[in-house]
Amino acid sequence: MVKTVVHHALNGLLKDLHATHGENLAAVVLYGSAAAGDHVELRSDYNLLITLKRITTEDLRLAQAPMREWRRLGHPLPVYFTVEELADAADVFPIEFYQMARARVVLYGQDPFEFLKLSDANLRHQTEYELRSKLIQLRRMYIPASVSVEKLRDLMSDSLASFAALFRAVLMLHGEDAPVAKPDCVRATVRRFGLNAEPFEKIFAFRASDYLPATEKEANDIFAAYMDQLDRVIQVVDEFDQA
Repeated sequence: MVKTVVHHALNGLLKDLHATHGENLAAVVLYGSAAAGDHVELRSDYNLLITLKRITTEDLRLAQAPMREWRRLGHPLPVYFTVEELADAADVFPIEFYQMARARVVLYGQDPFEFLKLSDANLRHQTEYELRSKLIQLRRMYIPASVSVEKLRDLMSDSLASFAALFRAVLMLHGEDAPVAKPDCVRATVRRFGLNAEPFEKIFAFRASDYLPATEKEANDIFAAYMDQLDRVIQVVDEFDQA
C-alpha cells in the first residue's frame, strides 16, 4: 500500500517515534486516501494520527527531530491526541473521526477507534454547520469571480473538493457506505438524493483538464446550477432529524 520512498520514510518515522516517546507512545494510525487505497502518488498526503498517553510541551518539542525528514518529503505534520482526549473529542469532531475510522491502518499500538463511540446527532450538527459555512463563503467569493470565466472555473473546482469531503458525511448520516474518492462520493450523493449530476460533471471536467466554459454566461449558468444542488444537499441534512 505504502510504497518505495514513503514506505521507508514511514518505517523510519515509526522507529524514531518509538525512540522519542517510548512507553508514552500509544498508537500511530495512517488515515485517509493512503489507507483506503485511493492515494495518488506524489499528489495525495500521508495523514497520520499519533496518540500519546500524555502530551506536554516537552513531548511535542522532542517530536521535532523525528518529524524533520517526514516534513522534508512534503507530508503534513501528524495530528496529536492523548488517548483520553480522543474519546472526549468524539462529539466535537464527528466528521473527522468518522472518516478516520472508515479509512485507517494502525501502524503501531492499539487501534484508538476500536471502542470509540460516534453519534449521528453530533455528525448531523457538524455536517450542517460545515456545509452552511462553506456555502456562505462560496457566495462571497462568487461576487468578484462572477465576471471572469477563469476565476469561476477555479472557484467551482476548488470548492467542490471541500464539499465532496462533506458529502461523505451526508452519505454516512443516511446509512450509506460512502466512497473515499471524492468524485465517487459526489456521484453517490447525486444518486442517493436524486440531484442534477450535470453541474458536478462539468466541474469534474474542469479539474481533469484545461477545459473552460465557452462564455461568461455559460460559466455563470453552471455556477447557478451548482449552487442549487448544494442547497438541496443542505436541505437533506437539515431535515434529517425529522425523518
